[in-house]
Amino acid sequence: MPTFLPTTQKELHSLGWDQLDVILITGDSYIDSPFIGVAVIGKVLQQAGFKVGIIAQPDYQSEVDITRLGEPRLFWGVTAGSIDSMIANYTATGRPRRADDYTPGGRNTKRPNRATLVYANLIRRYFKDTVPIVLGGVEASLRRIAHYDFWTDSVRRSILFDAKADYLLYGMAERSVVDLAQALNTGEDPTSLRGLCYIAKQAPSGYLTLPAFERVAEDHDAFIEMFHRFYQNNDPLSATGLAQKHGDRYLVHNPPTPNLSTAELDAVYALSYARAQHPYYETQGSVKALETIRFSIPTHRGCYGECNFCAIAVHEGRTVRWRSQDSILAEAREIANLPDFNGYIYDLSGPTANMYGFECPIKLRRGPCLDKNCVYPETCPVLPVDHKIQTDLLHKLRQVKGVKKVFVGSGLRYDLILSDEKHGEAYLKELVSHHTSGQLKVAPEHTQPDVLARMRKPGLDKLLAFKQRFDALSDEVKKKQFLSYYLIAAYPGCTLEDMHALKRFASQKLGILPEQVQVFTPTPSTYASVMYHTEKDPFTGEPLYVEKNPAGKKRQKEVITGSGKPPQRHRRGKAK
Repeated sequence: MPTFLPTTQKELHSLGWDQLDVILITGDSYIDSPFIGVAVIGKVLQQAGFKVGIIAQPDYQSEVDITRLGEPRLFWGVTAGSIDSMIANYTATGRPRRADDYTPGGRNTKRPNRATLVYANLIRRYFKDTVPIVLGGVEASLRRIAHYDFWTDSVRRSILFDAKADYLLYGMAERSVVDLAQALNTGEDPTSLRGLCYIAKQAPSGYLTLPAFERVAEDHDAFIEMFHRFYQNNDPLSATGLAQKHGDRYLVHNPPTPNLSTAELDAVYALSYARAQHPYYETQGSVKALETIRFSIPTHRGCYGECNFCAIAVHEGRTVRWRSQDSILAEAREIANLPDFNGYIYDLSGPTANMYGFECPIKLRRGPCLDKNCVYPETCPVLPVDHKIQTDLLHKLRQVKGVKKVFVGSGLRYDLILSDEKHGEAYLKELVSHHTSGQLKVAPEHTQPDVLARMRKPGLDKLLAFKQRFDALSDEVKKKQFLSYYLIAAYPGCTLEDMHALKRFASQKLGILPEQVQVFTPTPSTYASVMYHTEKDPFTGEPLYVEKNPAGKKRQKEVITGSGKPPQRHRRGKAK
């Protein structure tokens, strides 16, 4: 029977443990699920033989929570949770968020701003001269070098300096966290480990030096140069180690840890997960996140779409890795045997639903191309797009005893489906016939060519061609189904006039008034945040109009939601 990692002294005593090797601190409630990073890291460490406990959403104004498991023998692991804490706490227009899907009861009252910093400081306040503090998770991973911070409208230092922590593990850290624990356990120096960042007095020999923090904080061109070098050195097959001076010390950024193989991914997901919130936190209220992830299955990691507004390429990687069909089917059977399973697997996907099972053979040998993208502006002919693998998997899942429906609830790349001349149509028919819950999510994000180009998204011809095929197949199987479109307002380069053009296209060509419209948020470590900060296209140097006024952002969104008025002609240039 699946068990939770301990989070109370009572649980430690029941296990006969006097001291934990590792204590993980998280900004989420403790949800024991393969979708929750801190749970996965904890289970992987446990499988490697270490005693691990979790303290979730500690009260950061007292010692009650942070001290309840004592002091770990090897290290503290600190994560803000599944979402960057500033994005979790504020909207793109600066309004506080009232709800939090990862907090018991759903009220956003437990996660502090800049949670990684707060928790690291909390540890040092009550444990003097303690064992190393190790940062991880998406907040730390995307803030590991000097980065633009939207909430202060400034360039901030690496989070490792601000947190005064010892190490930072970036990306999907299952391998690197075990390597670190083993090194600390044997007294070895861990600073040569891949996937690790640390602070040093000198840059290691052979490492590529990034422009210094002080320079990139003042010079937009230097910031762009820094980000190009950083982005191009994020693949384990081709990356060089990086070093960036902050004052009189260096942030040292070791090359990424190698990607997990299919067998290694299978092993991670074969670990025992309770698929529930820990009872200690369940008494405080349920968590909304479990409504979907409890009966969902992750199939792969990474994304070669490289949309400029998305941080997945930097955090998970640009190379797609996938689980075996046997592993996924075994998880489906496990879910089907849960006592309260209702027969519906709500989502079967990864960052992009239909990137399962194929990857560029050249990239797998030497890493991503520096001068071209796998799917933009067109799908690369070297990429062996093949939807038959996923079609077969979906068919097999429908045969699992107890499973009534398997939905593909995450977004997909419609241009990939269209480029698969051999199997794309059969895959789409499988989705339309059996795996769409009334609506299928797609993410065109915009309609204007200039904006789409700066997003690195496909053109409208592909969207319209896909809509035609989806509608025709839905009619063929006699199902009333719709496409659900994700759209972005106030993206760098997008004017009010562009939003009105988007609305006209949506009304005239798509026959809808879109509901899924979000205001662009500049998240750290994305090219879109570089555009927002510098007001330049980082690839051409061209000046960009960037809407930075919250009222102006709101007006752009209101064009779609119904209250925006047609604009005067808008000159492209710097926002006022």
